[in-house]
Amino acid sequence: MISNEFKILFTGPMGAGKTTAITQLSDQDCVSTDVVNTDLEQCDKEMTTAGLDYGYISLPDGSGVRLYGTPGQERFQFMWPILATNAAGVILLLNGEHPDLEEHLELYTNAFSNNGETPLVIGIGRISSDDFTRIDRVTEKLAAKHLFVPVISVDVRECEDVLLLVETLLCQIEANEMELMQV
Repeated sequence: MISNEFKILFTGPMGAGKTTAITQLSDQDCVSTDVVNTDLEQCDKEMTTAGLDYGYISLPDGSGVRLYGTPGQERFQFMWPILATNAAGVILLLNGEHPDLEEHLELYTNAFSNNGETPLVIGIGRISSDDFTRIDRVTEKLAAKHLFVPVISVDVRECEDVLLLVETLLCQIEANEMELMQV
């Protein structure tokens, strides 16, 4: 019997790597609602998530982590608050090569940061390890909004990179809990 579970939400625009990240971590086959992508102009990929992605991590103590991924298309925005309900934290994935990177950052931080109250970590993919200008630009945009969250270069095809995002988020969650205990 599972004694304790918590939920982590993966979000971001179409093609940012949410499905891949959840697949990297899940102990079981993932639930996916992928359909044929009809918006090739936004993202040139064959399939895209239309509802949600779901994976699960079983922990040695019998507890577990539920992994949910949002659809990335703005037309499915109505799903975002439903999937965010009771999330312990949010991992925002962004495509560093996308020309609308800053607009995506604005849209998703407005939707999921909860004015800095919800633990948030941002992973930026598809940038070279020595190109920090995109990370710097994202960090500056966040600071202008008074959001001070970790921003990490990530390759969601690499399990270690995705684990780094989750571990960083867990540190954010723990720090928030400690802060609440001191109040």
